[in-house]
Amino acid sequence: MASLFAGKVLVVNNWERDEVETERELRLDNKVLLLYFGEAGCPRCRRFAPVLKDFFVRLTDEFYVERASQLGLVYVSRDATAQQQDAFLRTMPRRWLSLPFEDGFKRELEQRFAVSDVPRVVVLKPNGEVIVGNAVEEISRLGPACFRNWQEAAELVDRNFLLAEDFDDWVRRSITDPLRRLKYKVDKRTEAKDEERKGEDEE
Repeated sequence: MASLFAGKVLVVNNWERDEVETERELRLDNKVLLLYFGEAGCPRCRRFAPVLKDFFVRLTDEFYVERASQLGLVYVSRDATAQQQDAFLRTMPRRWLSLPFEDGFKRELEQRFAVSDVPRVVVLKPNGEVIVGNAVEEISRLGPACFRNWQEAAELVDRNFLLAEDFDDWVRRSITDPLRRLKYKVDKRTEAKDEERKGEDEE
């Protein structure tokens, strides 16, 4: 997926508006990527944006999930001004990324994915293949449940196969297993010696 943004810079959605070099820092090799084409002034986008925000937060915020889902989002704006884009992003999750307002690559993405109107959410595999051409209706109707379908379609390696408490228990067992095995050997040796002594006493 990094090849889609090769040579491009994305902006992190924080107060500092940090920029990241996609090939080095985006790490999309095992993630489903959402491209959200929207415009803050569009009435349909204003209705959909809170739905998308809630969808994203419920999958990536550790208040709701044990581990953040393998999901990334890049906002591709049609906003009229940079101020309008920034004002919108300030209301959205900090994990979102965006293209700089002046970056003409936004128009290239619109052409590549045949975006004629907004809102539009294109769902991509890590290799750039399209899973869903427009997931707006699916997200609105199913909410976070639809991510499982995308995850399977993208053939992601599931990092969440263990719950946190299961993982902690597994770590504790992995640390204490050698000690338990050693204790078992010592106990068996003690039992053998006791049996020997008992046999000698009987003689």
